[in-house]
Amino acid sequence: MGKVKLTREKKEEEKTEVKGQIRFSSAVQARVEELVGRTGMRGEAVQVRCKILEGIDQNKIIRRNVKGPVQLGDILMLRETEIEARQLTKGGRGAV
Repeated sequence: MGKVKLTREKKEEEKTEVKGQIRFSSAVQARVEELVGRTGMRGEAVQVRCKILEGIDQNKIIRRNVKGPVQLGDILMLRETEIEARQLTKGGRGAV
């Protein structure tokens, strides 16, 4: 009986320890090199070209859509570096 009680107390301690921890997903830094243009239904996102600073794809330049304020030289934290945004088309409303 003593062993069972001990393991229950241990499990309760483990639960309380995990409760207060913050877990972060891995991310890769990328520097904004060029602002390409606005995208989205209302122009709420900005398409940028950014250079990946670390990881497997280091020094690779990719195109990404960013929501929120962004300017040249900003550092983005990317969760993945394999998917690239589609290139913006020059046409707008009514373009053929």
